Amino acid sequence: MWNSLDSSKKALVVAIAVTVIVGGLSAIFFLSIGKKTDKGEENATQTAAEATTESGTGDVSGTVTETTDETTETTQDGATSGSTDSTGFYAEIKEEESWGDAPVNSKYSIKIVNQSGMDVDGWKLTVNVGNATLGDGWNGNYSIQGGVLTITNADYNGQIANGSNIEIGMILAGADGDMTYELTAGSLKSTGTTTQDAQQQNNNSSSQSQDNSSAANVPNAGALNVPAASTDDWLHTDGNGIYDSNGKQVWLTGCNWFGYNTGTNTFDGLWNSDLNTSLQAIADHGFNLLRIPISAELILQWKSGKAPDANFNQATNSYLVGMNSLEIFDYVVGQCRANGMKIMLDIHSAETDASGHNVNLWYTDKITEAQYREALAWMAERYANDDTIIAFDLKNEPHGKPFEGDGAAIWNNSKDANNWKYEAEQAAAAVLAKNPNVLIMVEGTEIYPIDIKANGDFSSTNEKDYYFNWWGGNLRGVADYPVDLGKYNNKLVYSPHDYGPTVYEQPWFKGNYNYDTLMKDCWHDNWFYIYENKTAPLLIGEWGGYMSEPNITWMTHMRTLIGTYHLNHTFWCYNANSGDTGGLVKDDFVTWDTEKYDFVKEVLWQENGKFVGLDHKIPLGTAGNGICLDDAKGLK
Repeated sequence: MWNSLDSSKKALVVAIAVTVIVGGLSAIFFLSIGKKTDKGEENATQTAAEATTESGTGDVSGTVTETTDETTETTQDGATSGSTDSTGFYAEIKEEESWGDAPVNSKYSIKIVNQSGMDVDGWKLTVNVGNATLGDGWNGNYSIQGGVLTITNADYNGQIANGSNIEIGMILAGADGDMTYELTAGSLKSTGTTTQDAQQQNNNSSSQSQDNSSAANVPNAGALNVPAASTDDWLHTDGNGIYDSNGKQVWLTGCNWFGYNTGTNTFDGLWNSDLNTSLQAIADHGFNLLRIPISAELILQWKSGKAPDANFNQATNSYLVGMNSLEIFDYVVGQCRANGMKIMLDIHSAETDASGHNVNLWYTDKITEAQYREALAWMAERYANDDTIIAFDLKNEPHGKPFEGDGAAIWNNSKDANNWKYEAEQAAAAVLAKNPNVLIMVEGTEIYPIDIKANGDFSSTNEKDYYFNWWGGNLRGVADYPVDLGKYNNKLVYSPHDYGPTVYEQPWFKGNYNYDTLMKDCWHDNWFYIYENKTAPLLIGEWGGYMSEPNITWMTHMRTLIGTYHLNHTFWCYNANSGDTGGLVKDDFVTWDTEKYDFVKEVLWQENGKFVGLDHKIPLGTAGNGICLDDAKGLK
């Protein structure tokens, strides 16, 4: 990212856009400044005719975080203070946390409150941030010029009814302005300042500002005893189903937790939450698969023996102090195994970058195609005798538009460098040569020719010559050029991503859409036909969003689809800091969003009121509400 920094500091600086992410989904993350807000991480808006930026999800494309209700008074945790010119219309700007050094990265939540007695239609907020750079922003359009950060409303939150409020937020690096603000909306205007005495949490495990000598000796009371690795839980496919070695059909129902792709070098949110407790909570809530977004660059650093430090709260996670990022990942693998939960590794981006998912392809100027495959092969070999990592998602959301030429991901029968179908076969071969037992997830692209005979080389730059879908969601090419894994075709799963109108107002969301129109206008021809024709199983790698309109209608129909056909899926996402989707947990990364969880719970694998895990011997979770695979009947 910044070539002048060494690798350890570069990891800290990259964490500027942490939270994003992301995916992932994600996702994925789609908005020109707030899509899948990566999709958190991270994601950008993906559309047929518009430029993308992704949540979710996606993210500056932003990563959205859920914030708690705050008062309008100056408080010790960083609320807004100052005067207002328009009584009742004002901003509350709160510094939630900060991490790193040179520059310090700070996350701000902002609430725009309208108690003015009149409705607002369109608003603008300016903040004096000095020499700050913008790492991420969500639920608005963000720019910095001359030391002033300007935020204007997104399409969906410009109207603020009297008596209501909206929430936005951002991550800044090196903010040294006085953080005074001006908020305007028509004739309304208010000004104020932001205190910066918020809770400061240094997440850099190598920081010299914190003495961890005693913390390193604290017993790890929250850890589960880790069973020995096994090799009897590998899965395979047959038609459109996934089965265990005994022929029992299973249902992969998981979620995403990003951070290993963003520069945090571990899961995002560990600046506040406890790793052991979080992993146990995911398993106890019935998720039997954890999709972990990661970068090829980080894996290559591990391979070279130069594992960067992870960024986390050293007091909360004192048992991790002294471990590098690879050692922590191995620790995660062990704790997932102890919880009866499996892992799907997702190469979310080539380079470590919270916005890395925005890059079209699986390679960059820094990470070559060969190095991308090398990273996959190294991980496959390292965990070849451990069926905790049960699947590899080869690449998150390959994408690109017709005008981008060979910079866009395509799908045909060529050996072109940007042909995702061909690369997926090569990457899968690299993985399966080291571990022939893992499942291989292949996502789609963004575009596919309407007339494959006339435009099979993707030479047309006219958008009217193509079908468009979400990044990673266009699998129309499978009908003409299916992925061929040779003798390992029984390891192949296609993995589209799908999102709702909160991420981007796609054409199929126009008017009074419903389940049937979504199937006709999007799902069937893009990927559901693969399941219908029993070509291969499907796993919806990213789906999710906020529990409000205009998203909830789409999400309800997607849940119906998943539940009706027992489609495998990993929900986007666990992270609170996914901008255009939010998370299963709230801003503290501890408190579960019960409304969202209860919604998703309906499509988690359950038998007789018990969640079903994918380990034959170890029950899912420790709460007593999960069972192991040997105790389950299976789907059929």
